[in-house]
Amino acid sequence: MVWCMKDLPKMLTITNSTATATNVTSTSPQLSSSSIIQNPHRSFKPINRRRLLTALTLSISFTCQPNSFTLQVADARGYARYFLVRAGESEFESLGIINTNPVAKTSVDSGLSEIGKKQTVRAAFELKAMGACDKGCWIWPSITQRAYQAAEIIASVNGISRSYIVPEYSFLDARGLGAYEGKKLESVSEIYASDGISPTIKPPPIDDGTPNESVADVFVRVTQLMSILETQYSEDTVIIVSPDSDNLTILQAGLTGLDLRRHRELSFAPGEVRFVDANSIPTYKQPASAIYKCLNPPNCN
Repeated sequence: MVWCMKDLPKMLTITNSTATATNVTSTSPQLSSSSIIQNPHRSFKPINRRRLLTALTLSISFTCQPNSFTLQVADARGYARYFLVRAGESEFESLGIINTNPVAKTSVDSGLSEIGKKQTVRAAFELKAMGACDKGCWIWPSITQRAYQAAEIIASVNGISRSYIVPEYSFLDARGLGAYEGKKLESVSEIYASDGISPTIKPPPIDDGTPNESVADVFVRVTQLMSILETQYSEDTVIIVSPDSDNLTILQAGLTGLDLRRHRELSFAPGEVRFVDANSIPTYKQPASAIYKCLNPPNCN
């Protein structure tokens, strides 16, 4: 975390090689707390944007000047094929409880519920129908119990050896929601309302070890993940398995150039699969403008 100004910037916009924050105050409405509609879009085309945030050499720098916050990323020279998968429903989610403390991420209670197992099996067969692993693939799950269980199911259905499962120990952790830990899932709508104002707003902290991460914090994590993947698996197929939706929506928003404040509009339902391509964003989840702009701050309606 970089703290070098009293009020961190309020807007992050993505370009081919930089993500620049400018001081903008938004009055975006509260975003929906969940989206359970499955992705109806089934047109999977080759990646047509090479703006992948990462490359064989990745440069990330934070420039701290008055009203300035800059994330610089080198242009990509090569790319892999990526499939994003949200693990099925967890035991905690089946109870309607928020659970993001990384201390418990490998516990049985963080595993897939019975419904979650069925959702993941469907996801595995969907990947097979899409030909994700026809020429081999690598599966990168979070070490979180439900994500790793999902990876094992995906590998089994697609005939992939477990040696091609590469557990990720930190960059794919579920977004830490701080003081919302243990609350009802419905309360997450309050967090997304804040996300719609600024990607730097954090949930309230808590002293039980649960991180309180902003959208910008998660963006840094997934950028680091993509750096590893682009370095090690250029031109391969990689299936990223996340325990939550936020990792994936923030990643996809960054890859396709959408304003990070709008990431929730790309929400993944439990067990949802999506090929990484600008055209894979379902029509019903696309913002009115491909890139949300504030032309007359602070009036950004």
